[in-house]
Amino acid sequence: MLFIFGLLVMVSCSSSKPVVRTTKKSTPTARTTKKPVAKTTTNKSNQKSSRDSSKPVTEVLEATSSVKVTTEVVLKYIDDFKEIAKENMRQHGIPASITLAQGILESGVGQGSLSKRANNHFGIKCHKEWNGPSVRHDDDAAQECFRKYSDPADSYRDHSLFLTSRSRYASLFSLPKDDYKAWAKGLRAAGYATDTKYPDKLISLIERYQLNQYDDEVLRNSSTISKKIELPNNKNNLEYIVVKGDTLYSLSKKFNISIDEIKQNNNMKTDSLSVGQVIYLK
Repeated sequence: MLFIFGLLVMVSCSSSKPVVRTTKKSTPTARTTKKPVAKTTTNKSNQKSSRDSSKPVTEVLEATSSVKVTTEVVLKYIDDFKEIAKENMRQHGIPASITLAQGILESGVGQGSLSKRANNHFGIKCHKEWNGPSVRHDDDAAQECFRKYSDPADSYRDHSLFLTSRSRYASLFSLPKDDYKAWAKGLRAAGYATDTKYPDKLISLIERYQLNQYDDEVLRNSSTISKKIELPNNKNNLEYIVVKGDTLYSLSKKFNISIDEIKQNNNMKTDSLSVGQVIYLK
C-alpha cells in the first residue's frame, strides 16, 4: 500500500509541472507585442524629411553653363555682386534683381566654364563691334566667339550697355522698375533667350533668394533725387537731368537727337548714364 501511495504522489507532481511552465512563458509574449518600435522610427523619419524639404541643399543651373552648386555658394555670389547690380540699376535702369538672376543662371554662379575662363557672366558673344579679348566656347554652334573681361564687374557693366544700346530692348525700359516678372517676360519676348522657360527660371531665382529687395533699396534711395527737367519748345533750354530708366537710346528718341550727338555734346566716352546727371542736348 505504501508503494502504491508513493506512486500516486509522484504522478500527481509530474502532471502539474507543464501548467507552471506555460504560465511563465505567456508573460514575455504579452510584453513583446506592446513595444512601439515602429511608431517611434516613423515619427523620426517624418521629422527629418520635413526639415530636409524646407530648404534646397543644391541648385542646378543651366544656361551657357550647367553646374550643380550649394545654396551657400549662391548666397555668396549674391553678396559679391549685389552692389554692382544696384549701381547698374541706378545708372542704366535695369532692375538689380533681373541682373543678379541672369548672372546666377548664366554663369552658374561664377562656376561655369565661360565665367571662369573669361569672366563672362552673361554669355555675351563677340558681335561685330567687339574689339577686345575673346575666347571660343561651344554654345548654339561649336567654338563660338565670346567676350573676355579682366574682371567680372566689367561683364556686369557690359551687360547693361548691351541692353541699353540695342533698339530691340527699348520696350523694356518703359516697364516699372519694380516689376521683375514683366522684365523677365519682356527679355524673352525681345529675343534675349531662345529658352521658353527662361522667364520662369529668372522669376524662380528672384523669389527664392528675394532678389527684388535690392530693387526696393535702389528705388527708395532714388526717390529723393530731383525730378527731371522737361524741355519745352525753347532753344535756350538745353539741359536735362537723368532719372532712373533713362538711356541714351530713350533720350535720343525723346528729344529727336542722335546718340552720337549726345555723347559729343557731353564728352562721353561710354554709354553710361547716372541718375541725377546733367545732360547737355545742344
